Amino acid sequence: MAPGTLSCTSSNVLINYVVLQSMDKDARKELTPLKLRAKAAKFAKETVHSQMKSFKRYGVWGDWDNPYLTLHPEYEAAQIEVFSQMAINGYIYRGRKPVHWSPSSRTALAEAELEYPDGHVSKSIYAVFNVVSAPSTSNGLLEEFFPNLCLAIWTTTPWTVPANAAVAVNAKLQYAVTEVLELLEESSVVPGSGKRRLGSLLKREERKPYLIVALDLVPTLEAKWGVKLAVKKTLLGSVLESCRYIHPINKVECPVVVGGDYITTESGTGLVHTAPGHGQEDYVTGLKYGLPVISPVGDDGKFTEEAGQFNGLDVLGDGNAAVVDYLDDQLAIIMEEPYSKLKSFLYITGRNKDQTDILRTRKHKYPYDWRTKKPTIFRATEQWFASVEGFRQAAMDAIGHVTWVPTQIRSFNLLFGVIDMLKANRQEVLRLSGSRV
Repeated sequence: MAPGTLSCTSSNVLINYVVLQSMDKDARKELTPLKLRAKAAKFAKETVHSQMKSFKRYGVWGDWDNPYLTLHPEYEAAQIEVFSQMAINGYIYRGRKPVHWSPSSRTALAEAELEYPDGHVSKSIYAVFNVVSAPSTSNGLLEEFFPNLCLAIWTTTPWTVPANAAVAVNAKLQYAVTEVLELLEESSVVPGSGKRRLGSLLKREERKPYLIVALDLVPTLEAKWGVKLAVKKTLLGSVLESCRYIHPINKVECPVVVGGDYITTESGTGLVHTAPGHGQEDYVTGLKYGLPVISPVGDDGKFTEEAGQFNGLDVLGDGNAAVVDYLDDQLAIIMEEPYSKLKSFLYITGRNKDQTDILRTRKHKYPYDWRTKKPTIFRATEQWFASVEGFRQAAMDAIGHVTWVPTQIRSFNLLFGVIDMLKANRQEVLRLSGSRV
């Protein structure tokens, strides 16, 4: 039996971070990229030496004179060679995609560089987008409600509404066209989290709009908004696909699309405001429908000129508030309320056998920059991408030439299952992060 080889990832962001944390502020100011790399290499080599001593003390048999280190020039050369072949074969391309972005650090962050502290409070809104047309496939089910028909959405990131490109529904869910019959007394509105504010839409004297929401959420939304909703018609989400609505800010027509399994009746309205430039799930849905990737936000986390009247405002501060105020002036806000990580809300959705009101708990995690301890955003930036589809099958074929221990690991189905599991876990992390709703 041959001795094992010590394999270490000895050049990464974490090492740079540890080195920077060991230096005072004045020393950092004098630090150049080359000096930082030299210090990081020194730290990495010292750590590898320490690990070797530990392994030897444990009695591990290894080829200690020839460790496999990512900072070795031959490793870097091999990486460059592989990358060059990928570029020559057309697998490397330039594009825009939303990433975790830290306005405080002005850099993109990997999942490992994020923290999810307790206590973060987001400004959430229930808003409406006016429907202007329905496809012929809807068989006239919606025409009788024009021109007062609206899509009701919920989001914890109102600042992304200027970048809205679609509203997504779940094709298999039942939706309801509801009529707001009356605004109940203030005392009958179920208490929520912190200070809530009813929007101008519900306060106006004129006839209130017909709202499309998920059928199962009607009782919940009645209690949340303090209104009485009458169900006028029900239909599948698939019927809503290709309806058109007017964007509440830039006044252009946008489509209703079918999203993924992330659209549920666990919270919100069952309809999801979709901004491909500010959310991973939104981005994937946007690719499916060819939606524009709009992201009118700069490196500093402030709106750019593309955002019009919001230009220069901080999206996590006054910019967020300005968007909400504008939407309310346009009679597009049903309700605004704070939304925190862990709160219990009382929903009058029914009672159990003891006639006790049902309590539900919402969990809301928001990502923070682990260095600055400040909140991040999802923002589309220009990036280099590597497409694996062109050589995915070749890679799977190469598995047949590998000796696997145990042999059952060699199963292609198992490997594909692992890939699918990783994708599912990644989607769950995105959903829990609250990065875009």
